[in-house]
Amino acid sequence: QVQLVESGGGLVQPGGSLRLACAASGNILSIMVMGWYRQAPGKERELVAAIDSDDKINYGDSVKGRFTISRDNAKFTAYLQMNSLKPEDTAVYYCTAEILSYGAVGDYPVVAYWGQGTQVSVSS
Repeated sequence: QVQLVESGGGLVQPGGSLRLACAASGNILSIMVMGWYRQAPGKERELVAAIDSDDKINYGDSVKGRFTISRDNAKFTAYLQMNSLKPEDTAVYYCTAEILSYGAVGDYPVVAYWGQGTQVSVSS
């Protein structure tokens, strides 16, 4: 009923910038939280940034001061502006969204969805 489509990944040199976008579509009444996680080979998936419906934001410690998350509620889209990129930022970046759909039932009707992932590579 819901899908997340990610875009904006690619190869960039250290110190460069990329902007990721994540667009949600389908049966959406409300998006409670949107965010980004990343996973590098052999490492645990970690939080990059998340933004809730009140625009409260959490960043992972390693990206504070360099990355900025935002959302466009009318477009059901979140953005991740990544500046001053480092080789350590190389990973697959996954968008996630916690979504309440029309007609949802149950004690906790919010469902978490994940995008397919987009590769970000930072190297010379």
